[in-house]
Amino acid sequence: MPKVVTKDLIEKFTLELISGEEGVNRPITTSDISRPALEIAGYFDYYPAERLQLLGKTELSFFEKLNKDDRKIRMERLCTDITPGIIVTREMDVPVELIEAAEQESVPVMKSNMKTTRLSSRITNFLESKLAPTTAVHGVLVDIYGVGVLITGKSGVGKSETALELVKRGHRLVADDCVEIRQEDHDTLVGNPPELIEHLLEIRGLGIINVMTLFGAGAVRNYKRISLVIHLELWDQYKQYDRLGLDEEKMKIIDTELTKLTIPVRPGRNLAVIIEVAAMNFRLKRMGMNAAQQFTEKLSDVIEYGEHEEM
Repeated sequence: MPKVVTKDLIEKFTLELISGEEGVNRPITTSDISRPALEIAGYFDYYPAERLQLLGKTELSFFEKLNKDDRKIRMERLCTDITPGIIVTREMDVPVELIEAAEQESVPVMKSNMKTTRLSSRITNFLESKLAPTTAVHGVLVDIYGVGVLITGKSGVGKSETALELVKRGHRLVADDCVEIRQEDHDTLVGNPPELIEHLLEIRGLGIINVMTLFGAGAVRNYKRISLVIHLELWDQYKQYDRLGLDEEKMKIIDTELTKLTIPVRPGRNLAVIIEVAAMNFRLKRMGMNAAQQFTEKLSDVIEYGEHEEM
């Protein structure tokens, strides 16, 4: 099934459908929008017919200066069997030639009272969000001090229980068990919960609880940009864990690399507090304050000073 069809735009932006009703279920495959000024002037060599077409004051004022035959030909070439729709902006009158050509090819012709540039910007943002690459990850997403933290780990390691403790400490749950992730930009991942399990947490031995009902609307979020991944794993005494925090491990989701921290789980460790501090430390690093780096530099200075003293 296509992610977006022309009908979605009509409903989202309250567009008036003028003609071409048979084509309202045409798929929109790109977020790029075309303003066919050159095409109306007669140059169709590089006409992007698969894009949504916007006709504003500039295009239509030029169109009115054309003779009758040219008007008919230009609009017939503008309406193809793959064009998802043509929108006339600024509440301007829709040319008769456009209506006739659109009816022949079942191209939806719509009308909007918004300015062309503003409508173009809003539609582009909407389409980029809807057409963004998506995936799903098994884990929990929590907003901690403004940092979107994705908690991963094997089933039963304590992800949901940790999320519950974080919610009790005033942080906000985004998704539990399954996180739907979309890449809105080359380095921006946004996570949200599947509609079926929105605001829900599954705690073994307790069952499913509704976080919003128990803790209020301030304890949940519908979506959040993911900045940090924390992987929980059972303590392995033979594994060497990072004790300074100088080496940053990365995890790739779709095309974006995220900082990943591996936290060993064992009795007596307060995971919620550790993850909370990890989020705060991540924020500090982004602000240019790296405690591990500062410690290493001080240590190097002490060693270097000691060597000079011995000499």
